[in-house]
Amino acid sequence: MEFRFSAEDEAFRQEVRAFIRAELPKVREGESFTKKLAAKGWLTMSWPKEYGGQGAPHLRQLVYNEEMAYHRAPGQTMGADRVGPTLILFGTEEQKAQFLPAIVRDDITWCQGFSEPGSGSDLASLQTRAVRDGDCWVINGQKIWTSNAQRADYMILLARTDPDAPKHRGITYFLVDMKLPGITVRPLVQMTGQAGFNEVFFDDVRVPANMVVGEVNRGWYVSTATLDFERSGIGRVIGGLRTFEEVVAYAKATPARDSGGGTLFDRAPVRLALADVALSFEVGRLMSYRVAWMQSRGLVPNYEASMAKTFGTELHQRMARVAYTTLGLRGQLLGGEWAPLEGQIPMTVLQAVSLTIAAGTSEINRNIIATRGLGLPRG
Repeated sequence: MEFRFSAEDEAFRQEVRAFIRAELPKVREGESFTKKLAAKGWLTMSWPKEYGGQGAPHLRQLVYNEEMAYHRAPGQTMGADRVGPTLILFGTEEQKAQFLPAIVRDDITWCQGFSEPGSGSDLASLQTRAVRDGDCWVINGQKIWTSNAQRADYMILLARTDPDAPKHRGITYFLVDMKLPGITVRPLVQMTGQAGFNEVFFDDVRVPANMVVGEVNRGWYVSTATLDFERSGIGRVIGGLRTFEEVVAYAKATPARDSGGGTLFDRAPVRLALADVALSFEVGRLMSYRVAWMQSRGLVPNYEASMAKTFGTELHQRMARVAYTTLGLRGQLLGGEWAPLEGQIPMTVLQAVSLTIAAGTSEINRNIIATRGLGLPRG
């Protein structure tokens, strides 16, 4: 595999960095950072031009995603990186006309209604029902762990439309207006104290029939494309790199607490643990580069996206544990003058727990790698 960035890609990298330095501080003043990204055409730069994108090469999109993740900038939206590409592949012309321009302008927000209380890893066992009634589908059921449902305008929803079909073949993919009567959203408070997740209830919600994406009862195959788009982002790797670099700098500047003198970084166990994580970040980066390289060649990454997702999320958890250990007891502090790195490491540890669950558990992704990548038989 030959992989290199062009001079134009590297020049674009510098442009993105300069934009972040200039505009990201204004987020605290209430300005919409993603609106500014949309105005520059960056949210959907790799989309085809006929759908409002720039037709930018996949490697240009990779540069953008990498810089946004590293600088902790809100550089992407669910509509741009998941819903839009899915509609481009499977949506009707009516759906594309209604939703794609709004996504390009960042005028519409989305949430993902896939998981249910009894259907997480085994997503195809979902029980939310949709029954055809005239020109509508009537939906009843419950979704859970739905990020940002309290703020979303629309949901991409999987519901069972043929209860007698094999479980993968009786599911349909819907676009659901979150303002429809019968939808109730309840926040779920996480261990971090935040409430980004929600449970969503559907009580006789009438969804127009023209909001079905793809074929009725074939929604599972549409959803796998959505999940591949979700799993392939480099942000799952690079999102933790900035924090890791700050931990390394802290270790180099902080005196060791024993009688040996020197800094924390001078202690072999600390230095070797940090070195192992540093090497893993480079491996994860190359895995993500591989996915983008395949896309740039017109290939469809599947198990390769699962590899990048699994490695990146587990690396993030390992990095958090190493950081926690390196900082010592003070690393447990969430704030105050004695908290290293402004108390961000305990929150990083807590937030990392969900990473190997969201977008498909590591176990599910390993099954994909085993069966589709290595050709192993299903157990």
